Amino acid sequence: MKTVTKTGKTVDEAVEAAIAELGCTKEEAQIEVISEGSEGGFLGVGRKDAEVKVSFEDGAEASAEEDSDDDDTYYGDDENFEGDAVSEAEDAAANFVAEVLSGIGIHGNMDSYREDDTIYISVTGSDCGAAIGRHGETLEAITYMTNLIANKHSEQRVHVHLDVGGYRKHREQILKNLADKAASRVKRSGRKVVMEPMTPSERRIVHSYLQGVKGVTTHSEGEEPSRCVVVTPEED
Repeated sequence: MKTVTKTGKTVDEAVEAAIAELGCTKEEAQIEVISEGSEGGFLGVGRKDAEVKVSFEDGAEASAEEDSDDDDTYYGDDENFEGDAVSEAEDAAANFVAEVLSGIGIHGNMDSYREDDTIYISVTGSDCGAAIGRHGETLEAITYMTNLIANKHSEQRVHVHLDVGGYRKHREQILKNLADKAASRVKRSGRKVVMEPMTPSERRIVHSYLQGVKGVTTHSEGEEPSRCVVVTPEED
């Protein structure tokens, strides 16, 4: 069970900040309102922020932590990468991620492997929220930089898939659920549905997932960071 306490101008704003750090949806979280806050007096003098305590139990992450063993790579002040020989790109990418996470005070276990042109890096540990950020923005930034580092050490183009604290795996399932609901609404109403703003990688997940759904098509609209996937009825 993960628990965070957040403040915001409103209860909703505080809850949004908390579930973004926990990597869950509002429905999956246990929310306790500590204070609803107050507007304050003249010119806002005396205004108090709302405060909430939000808890989330991620069964998948808990299972992953139980299954981890002492042979996993540990990163921290005494980083040490051991195991089978790895490509220069994979080694550079893993070391960069370890350095970044260690720099922001996150310690845990790392596993990495390469499959064709993709380098998979998975990190498990406690208090990973700082490396994930609101709606995964920090994780996206770290992933982008890691891709740059990896490709500097590779003759062929490679792609880095980085997951921290199981966030990306969990978020992918949430996106698929949202895509299913959007597709159902489109087929039921015959009208387009505009989904919530997403990062480029999240939009790719939705586009790819809905390619296999008959009766709907997808495209993206808007400017970053508010660019959205639009689900529309498929033309006969």
